[in-house]
Amino acid sequence: MTEAELLARHRAVLPDWLALYYDEPIEIVRAGGRHVTDASGRTYLDFFAGILTNAIGYGVAEISDAVRAQVDTGVLHTSTLYLIRGQVELAERIAELSGIPDAKVFFTNSGTEANETALMLATQYRRSNQVLALRNSYHGRAFGTVAITGNRGWAASSLSPVRVSHVHGGYRYRSPFRHLSDADYVAACVADLRDVLATTTAGDVAAMIVEPIQGVGGFAMPPDGLFGAFEEVLDEHGILLISDEVQTGWGRTGEHFWGISAHGVVPDVMTFAKGLGNGMAIGGVVARSEVMDCLTANSISTFGGNPVATAAARATLDYLLEHDLQGNAAKLGDRLVGGLRDIAADHDVVGDVRGKGLMIGVELVRPGTREPGPGEPSPAAAGVVLEETKARGLLVGKGGLHGNVIRLAPPMTLTAEEADEALDVLAAAVGAAQEEVAPA
Repeated sequence: MTEAELLARHRAVLPDWLALYYDEPIEIVRAGGRHVTDASGRTYLDFFAGILTNAIGYGVAEISDAVRAQVDTGVLHTSTLYLIRGQVELAERIAELSGIPDAKVFFTNSGTEANETALMLATQYRRSNQVLALRNSYHGRAFGTVAITGNRGWAASSLSPVRVSHVHGGYRYRSPFRHLSDADYVAACVADLRDVLATTTAGDVAAMIVEPIQGVGGFAMPPDGLFGAFEEVLDEHGILLISDEVQTGWGRTGEHFWGISAHGVVPDVMTFAKGLGNGMAIGGVVARSEVMDCLTANSISTFGGNPVATAAARATLDYLLEHDLQGNAAKLGDRLVGGLRDIAADHDVVGDVRGKGLMIGVELVRPGTREPGPGEPSPAAAGVVLEETKARGLLVGKGGLHGNVIRLAPPMTLTAEEADEALDVLAAAVGAAQEEVAPA
């Protein structure tokens, strides 16, 4: 069966709103290292890692062996109604790594579930359904997480179980405060937060949820220290701070193990998922025990933290810590950002290059509009780059509020040679986009 035939079957039985990349979508059938192979036999260097989920890459023996050993016991599932040794051991490690005092951990199957749980805990703990979130944010596809998402392209419903107010800060490139220095930008966003609290809430807000780097929003990020400044305001009102680390956790940003640490603050709650299982479905919440234990009804997680997923997660965590993949992310992230900024200097279709570690966004604009900035968004240019990189053997992501940002997030085991190979492909793809979308 060809990929075209599989696509026709896909469209017949799966939802129209289920996004697919490329004019001719591909089926990935084999993988190893940082490379994947499609059903036609073509191999690609993977720079999106299953949306940051295959954090260590493919075919990692230590992880495969851990999964295989658990499968060989015959116990793939028991549910949280029974003790799960691997779940307890993983929770102990995450609680310690979180830096949250007296932390407890609850496991889920995804980032969406983790953020839904965090919202439930915060609103119950504070006895309030009011939530603060950032403009251009994305927190998942369930009822509560869609409600707090600040990106219309991913907000499927206006109905909401919570009352949400959105504040400035996460997406600096198109912010009305973009021209300000770091310190003045932070001050302006803090003033906006105070104004929102005074004008659009009843005062007793449950929590603020933030992505240290906005993932679906195009790897947008504020100056370091913004969320620390926000927390000072939140503390005045007793408002909890939730850090959505689904994409920024586990050292991917290079400089810190958790993205929120760049802001000099330890949140009350953190959510995680994606890279922890290196492809296995696992997510969770780590929070202060008084917040985690605030529920007064029974609950379970049927599949969350199951024996196979926690075996994979423990092996993944061991691998990334023992091989200093955080350090590798920092080093190769700098190499990629430097190379991309060189490309941007020669192509004004690139409006912005931003990111930390192996989490990099390239925002594309209509040529001739970059100065004085921020430039007219060009989803067409991003579409060209997406197709051109694929044609040259490189898989990248796409996102942003306007669908005009190329997202680069390769496995954290990336090599310098692979980084340079990707830069060569990206230079050619950006050049093609410059020509194709330039005014006649």
